[in-house]
Amino acid sequence: MITGELKSKVDALWNAFWSGGISNPLEVIEQITYLLFIRRLDELHTREEKKANRLGRQIESPVFQSDSEGQKLRWSRFKNLSPQEMFDVVSTKVFPFIKELRSDVEHSTYSHHMKDARFTIPTPGLLAKVVELVDDIPMEDRDTKGDVYEYMLGKIASAGQNGQFRTPRHIINMMVEVIAPKPTDIICDPACGTAGFLVSASEYLQSRHQDIRTDNKLMKHFHEKMFNGFDFDNTMLRIASMNMLLHGVENPNISYKDSLSEDHAGEEEHYTVILANPPFAGSLDYESCANDLLKIVKTKKTELLFVALFLRLLRPGGRAAVIVPDGVLFGSSNAHKSLRKMIVEQQKLDGVISLPSGVFKPYAGVSTAILIFTKTNSGGTDNVWFYEMQSDGWSLDDKRQPLLPDDKLGAKPAAPLTAAEQAKNNLPDLLTRWLQRDSSERTRLRTEQSFCVPKSDIAAQGYDLSISRYKEVIHQRIEHSPPSEILLRLTALEDEIRDGIKRLEELVR
Repeated sequence: MITGELKSKVDALWNAFWSGGISNPLEVIEQITYLLFIRRLDELHTREEKKANRLGRQIESPVFQSDSEGQKLRWSRFKNLSPQEMFDVVSTKVFPFIKELRSDVEHSTYSHHMKDARFTIPTPGLLAKVVELVDDIPMEDRDTKGDVYEYMLGKIASAGQNGQFRTPRHIINMMVEVIAPKPTDIICDPACGTAGFLVSASEYLQSRHQDIRTDNKLMKHFHEKMFNGFDFDNTMLRIASMNMLLHGVENPNISYKDSLSEDHAGEEEHYTVILANPPFAGSLDYESCANDLLKIVKTKKTELLFVALFLRLLRPGGRAAVIVPDGVLFGSSNAHKSLRKMIVEQQKLDGVISLPSGVFKPYAGVSTAILIFTKTNSGGTDNVWFYEMQSDGWSLDDKRQPLLPDDKLGAKPAAPLTAAEQAKNNLPDLLTRWLQRDSSERTRLRTEQSFCVPKSDIAAQGYDLSISRYKEVIHQRIEHSPPSEILLRLTALEDEIRDGIKRLEELVR
């Protein structure tokens, strides 16, 4: 977890950009990303130098040329120049260099996304200040540098409308825990944004499966094949690429793709896990939609098209945990109904988690849910597990303040929760009940926070997947007195009122 000292350093860096005239949070993150990438290139070259010196031979994969001009481009060299000299070198030589960086350099994914880099730091003074601040942030440890970048990305979410790119980290982590990816999985987020789901999955795997570090085949798969993210915003792709790198994934497939508009020949049934929070409430013309998706569901609604896309991309046996607006669960159009029926009857719907409507505040108050399903192409839905999340550990108003100490937040809190604390953070309870969905959860009453519903009941309700359709409310029995007794009480009350009026009249006289 990022410390107070690190936070203050990142805050100082952020404030330097704002006071220096760059107030767009995405532009700030983008410029920091470039500087981190330039620093990373120098670290790679230094590592190759040490390796070559140790073995007594030439550098095998140099990033920079050995001549004086090539060495000027290194972070460790230009950071010691005067502000004006540094500005000239970085703006006229370093940025053109990273834009033209050859693709065979290590981490070619990042090189590819940096080719469109734009240097927008306006003054030598600001550049000198931010280079000094970036250089002062410790980035040697994978966990630390990942936390630092996550903290920076959190500033996008606190800066206004750009928060649409960010799903709360604790919700992402909970979804990853539910899916429980394995070292052999191929994971995809077709609307990856800053790659939050992919980062969380990588952290889960690195903490739970130590063999990734020791098995060369698994390690190669982890760094090159496992993580796949698509987006049609180049700024997001650059940020996502750096986010993955700083979390220890060397060469993921983070690439430009308009997931709903392009046909998916060659990618259908390619992935074993999908984790996503796709854009909501959009609409596309039929001409703009990929034909292979329209064959699954005839609709213009993006939230339905994305669910169709997930079914298209998953291999048989593949699992998905995806966030959808509540309308997907109970919408009455033919497209809504046919898609839900397809998931229940032709695939295996495992669970539906109802999220509190304030989870995405202050940017959106829309009610959402998480669909968890397995692609089978042969059915398999038996009982569907429903969970009604009432609190995620943060207030559900626009401020989204934590309701508990840090060690009691998230899906896997560091300290155990009391019953009262569990009511404020449902995530640990949710994970416990999820693991019991095929055993004790089957016997829970529908008046409880979670329960299972047989497929036959869901079919009888027109494949409505909203929890309110199946949840039962406990009605309290209120005892009423007989009418004759009530009349006697009213008569006695009337007599008391008359006596009171008489006493008042006597006092007045």
